[in-house]
Amino acid sequence: MSFFFLPRPAILGAAENFTVLIKNNIGFPNFNYTNRNILPHMNDTYLRGCVFNRTTDPYCPIFRLGDIVQEARENFTEMAVEGGVIAIQINWECNLDRLFHKCVPEYSFRRLDEKNSNKTIFPGLNFRFARNYKQNGVEERTLFKAYGIRFDVMVFGKAGKFSAVQLIIYIGSTLSYYALTTVLLDWFITTYVHPSCCSKEVKSNYTGKKYESVDLKQSPLYVSFVDEDHIAVVKGPFRKSLQEMKPAAVQMRRLHDESMRECLSLLQRPPSRSKDMEMREVRQTGENSKEHETNPPLWCRCGQCHPMPSLQEQLCCRRSAGHCISTSATFSRLVLDRQTLESVLLYRGPLLDLSQAHTSTKWLRHCAYSQYTQWRFGDVEPGSCAVIPSCSVWKIRERYPSVEGQYTGLCCEKRVLIKHDQGDK
Repeated sequence: MSFFFLPRPAILGAAENFTVLIKNNIGFPNFNYTNRNILPHMNDTYLRGCVFNRTTDPYCPIFRLGDIVQEARENFTEMAVEGGVIAIQINWECNLDRLFHKCVPEYSFRRLDEKNSNKTIFPGLNFRFARNYKQNGVEERTLFKAYGIRFDVMVFGKAGKFSAVQLIIYIGSTLSYYALTTVLLDWFITTYVHPSCCSKEVKSNYTGKKYESVDLKQSPLYVSFVDEDHIAVVKGPFRKSLQEMKPAAVQMRRLHDESMRECLSLLQRPPSRSKDMEMREVRQTGENSKEHETNPPLWCRCGQCHPMPSLQEQLCCRRSAGHCISTSATFSRLVLDRQTLESVLLYRGPLLDLSQAHTSTKWLRHCAYSQYTQWRFGDVEPGSCAVIPSCSVWKIRERYPSVEGQYTGLCCEKRVLIKHDQGDK
């Protein structure tokens, strides 16, 4: 039979004035840094006389047991009767930067066990142990139930140090979270110009691809020079000739296989015009060229251009001086040849009547514009206008002139036969 009773007051009530020294070391391997709670200024004299006090000496590693229980908002005399568990928490919040270096422990205390008897069967902290012995040759055992206060030391640590890489990653992740990365990159590319990073060509090309100017009065103009492989996109307003305007963007020529096969088949077919028809066209072309014979304008590079009424039409077939595209055999066969143009017209409109000279000349002229545009530009994006050079325009007009002698000129809104061409009446 066992009998247990609680001694009141507690047997070790005087332990309230006992002191304990807590040694704690902490390390942060990422920063190759270690520290301990016995700070550098704490010598033997200091440790023999100091006792932890949150107000006067918060970093002293020597603690009075009664003060620990009091910091946990408990009464040592009452707690010693049934026992309990007190947590001693050591928290390290370290700033390892040189200018703002700080790495000292902060102590806090709280009770861990349940002390209310109405919420648990055995409140506080207790444990049993037995003592065996012989009395008069008989083995006997005395069972003890001990009560006490247990102190658990818990250490928490966190250290930080400034890092430019981590800062950039943090800023980038924050911007991406709020969908601001694209806005920042757009601003950087379009405003910051540096030869080693974002040149003017890259800036103009990016701007042309990224942004589209909404201007209902002026559509983007597409320009194709015979001595350049790409197509230039020029946007207004125009304060000088189109020949001298800098492109807002450039893009490669896009040709469909069907269009390429059609052009090659037309070029490979031998001419079948009669000699009388050929001589009449050549004579007519010569007469028209004499009417418009004049010195080439300053923006001309091929020597075959004529003055044009608007800045948007002042365009040569070349960027630098050289032979005119209108003098090439391909231009003659693909753009000016009457049989080629009639074949294209009848292919697109099988019931088209080409017997009337006035109407057929107009159709042939517009078909020539279409042939040139398809040959030199390929597929042009909707909403844009492909500009035919002045030299080529006048070669077409000389071969297929207007009876009234009046031409509308560049008119992107009126498109004949294809979506993007340069038409006139």
